Amino acid sequence: MRQVAADLAARCEGQVNRLARELTQRRFAAIPEYADLPADMRDVEIAATARHAIRRFLRSAEGAPADEDDLRLFRERAAQRAEEGMPLANLLASYYIGAEVVWDALVAEARPDELAALPMLARLQLRGTNRVVVAVTEAYQAERAAILDERREAVREVARALLAGEPARATADRFGIPLADAYLVLHLRFAGAGAGAAAGAGIAERRVLRRIRAGLEGFGEGAPLLLRDERGVHVLLPSAAAERLPELERLLSGAGTAAGPVIAGAARSEGTADVPDASRRAARIAGIAEAAGRPAGVYELGDVLLDYHLTGPGDSGPAVAAVLDPLGARPELLATLRAFLDADMDRRRAAAALAVHPNTVDNRLARIARLTGADPRTTRGVLLCAAALTLRGRDRRA
Repeated sequence: MRQVAADLAARCEGQVNRLARELTQRRFAAIPEYADLPADMRDVEIAATARHAIRRFLRSAEGAPADEDDLRLFRERAAQRAEEGMPLANLLASYYIGAEVVWDALVAEARPDELAALPMLARLQLRGTNRVVVAVTEAYQAERAAILDERREAVREVARALLAGEPARATADRFGIPLADAYLVLHLRFAGAGAGAAAGAGIAERRVLRRIRAGLEGFGEGAPLLLRDERGVHVLLPSAAAERLPELERLLSGAGTAAGPVIAGAARSEGTADVPDASRRAARIAGIAEAAGRPAGVYELGDVLLDYHLTGPGDSGPAVAAVLDPLGARPELLATLRAFLDADMDRRRAAAALAVHPNTVDNRLARIARLTGADPRTTRGVLLCAAALTLRGRDRRA
């Protein structure tokens, strides 16, 4: 029976060119990605691979021993398709189409006394196709992994350059990484896991970061740039992502696990040159929010403004003074705030100084809280309002 199968395969070998043309036609009809390839690739490279695959099977059916070198061309083509971005499913489908073409030819060529050899040929074909598919899959996945690793390293390099204030355009262009005009810069911390947790190598943290990276895809028009280094975890998002902070809040709130709740300090850059400054602000904001025991979420300067102003360099003075900007067109509210503070937060003394009813003072203080977000009836709010008044007075004197 083996010799019958070999003779049948040998007669089909004379049809290799015709079968290769039929294979490519079926492939192009079934898989649009192949039809879209350049003409020279379709007519030369794809056709040559088809002929090689068909001839390889028929000769193995004739008794030729299997050789690893037979798979070399398939591995090379798989790596090429991976580099071009063709889906693996489409690539594998092409080999099954080839198996179908060869089987149809064998059945059509078989004489009545050779039909009993077809099951043997089917078994040989299944084994051969499986061997090719395994080799193709391995080569494809290895190439995709290499491409992904290279791109991830490029993303890290672009992020590293932006955070250091160095040129990033050349690397970004080489790998097709779009650069935004300005960024929302995040600094991530895993609350409760220690001061250096964000830069640690814990399995839980890596899982959380993978989840965050996947969730950040699609925030804004550009790609998220994520860098984990000795200073912590930095994320650079196109500035348009600032309009989607509630979504970002939900993502980070749902990401914390054994690594601890994820707290993100956020700062907005004006362009790319001030990304390093924005990163430093974001890291400081995250540290303040963590120290204050804030829950998971995204915190900007306004959320921790008083602590930020009191615990570090005075780059936040203008932001503190600006807290009271919403009161600029309401002089009676500013006057009420000053009177309330001068009266040591005694509403009746403040009312007497302003010649109004104490309820009027209450109403005005509530309005101040609504307009500024700083409630002068609370300890933190009164401290922030007092600092803002002091700085506004200093600016006027200057």
